[in-house]
Amino acid sequence: MDVRAILMGLAFAVMWSSAFTSARIIVAAAPPVSALALRFLISGLLGVLIARALGQTWHLTPAQWRATIIFGICQNALYLGLNFVAMQTVEASLAAIIASTMPLLVGLASWVVFKERIGALGFAGLAAGVIGVGIIMGSRLQGGADLYGIALCVIGVIALTFATLSVRGATSGGNFLMIVGLQMLVGSVVLGVVGATTETIRIDWSWQLIAAFAYTTLIPGLAATLAWFWLVNRIGAIKAATFHFLNPFLGVTIAALILGEALRIWDIIGVIIVTLGILAVQISRQTKPE
Repeated sequence: MDVRAILMGLAFAVMWSSAFTSARIIVAAAPPVSALALRFLISGLLGVLIARALGQTWHLTPAQWRATIIFGICQNALYLGLNFVAMQTVEASLAAIIASTMPLLVGLASWVVFKERIGALGFAGLAAGVIGVGIIMGSRLQGGADLYGIALCVIGVIALTFATLSVRGATSGGNFLMIVGLQMLVGSVVLGVVGATTETIRIDWSWQLIAAFAYTTLIPGLAATLAWFWLVNRIGAIKAATFHFLNPFLGVTIAALILGEALRIWDIIGVIIVTLGILAVQISRQTKPE
């Protein structure tokens, strides 16, 4: 892995982890599904326009269109849509921790579904991930965390896992910036329909809301997704997923610094265990052919 890929991976981890904090600000003041649909509409249009300016085309192959639609529905509409709804009652740090288990689920799915051998280190990592999440959940549930919101986050990370397993089909053959924009527009359409039929538009306007919306649209929304696709194209999905081991720590830290969310001792212990578990699974999988 070269220095450029490492720097891009670190930038991706920070941007991805910060999305939960900015989302928490947005959903406190605006309807979550409709706000997310608007975010994807803006991000998607920007991505498509920039891609066209760079000479990329939206005439994709059938396989690219299929993977782009799957990714748009599973990551944007399901994963982020469910997380935005959940964060009305669930803290940003908890949502970030649950989402950060995605590499563990990818490793588990690769073993169960695709019969990929992950070795003793991989199994140890999966076990550590389960233990770490159990510690965090036990602590949060004792503190009164909302079960419904947690369930939405869990369903969302399962959808994200499925999207991640399909991402390589979406990036093969180039045009990845165009694909980033198109999969966001897919998410915008799905979420727009859901928002229009289920939500009443009430917005508590403030500079914090405007700043959070602009940030989440441009940075986690467009830049982080572009960085992820770039990493997958450059170093492969397995190696790129290694950077997710930073997300539990970064997600909790950013939420504590900006939102003032409590950082409990059991959270810290659980985050450390989950982080080590993710790293172990990714190291194990890197020794196997992709």
